[in-house]
Amino acid sequence: MASSLHPLLLISVSWISLLALVISPAQAATCSSQTFKNNKLYANCSDLPFLSSYLHWTYNASNSSLSIAFVATPSKSEGWVAWAINPTATKMAGAQTLLAYKTEDGAPVVKTFNIISYSSIVPGKLSFDVWDVSAEFSKGTFTIFAAVKVPKDAASVNQVWQLGPAVNKTSGFPVKHDFAPPNLQSFSTLYLVANSTTNGTGGGGSGALRIGSGGNMGLLSVSVLVLGALIAF
Repeated sequence: MASSLHPLLLISVSWISLLALVISPAQAATCSSQTFKNNKLYANCSDLPFLSSYLHWTYNASNSSLSIAFVATPSKSEGWVAWAINPTATKMAGAQTLLAYKTEDGAPVVKTFNIISYSSIVPGKLSFDVWDVSAEFSKGTFTIFAAVKVPKDAASVNQVWQLGPAVNKTSGFPVKHDFAPPNLQSFSTLYLVANSTTNGTGGGGSGALRIGSGGNMGLLSVSVLVLGALIAF
């Protein structure tokens, strides 16, 4: 009996070893492990599918508001990060944008931009109310905090996010971002009442297996159970 057990154990150990390779350190660092200096908590979080960015959010149906924390690292040390809702389309044109960067004294600041078109970026008031806007900057990463008004009884909104290399010190306008595939695909549908155990987004390539969404962790658990059963046998 013992001699017949060894091949099965080897197969199980090999399977678990393969899973260990699949679950990379980058995948392990999901939004569920992130905390904020201001100790804010959110009902849901999402590992966004492009640009190594993350969104934490809570939807309040009683006043049709969405509280968010957007976490991202700019493409260069003096760069910017941005998160937006697009009320009229799915991509950048029409996006009502919150953009964070560091001022000359190193303090993080958030500015609002209405991206009317791909050639027109207008600073100023957004098309919907926004309040409690602030930013944190730590270890090269920005976090944008805000609360925004969303349409009453909305089930979802179109979100867009982006990273850029710099901000023009004279004009205060962001320098253009890269046009690599990840930059061009950084948009998705945000489902406002998503369960906190899911990534809560649709489109833009979301839905990959991650520890944060229970994917790879589920496979690993199954393997451990199989190994336990074999040992018991």
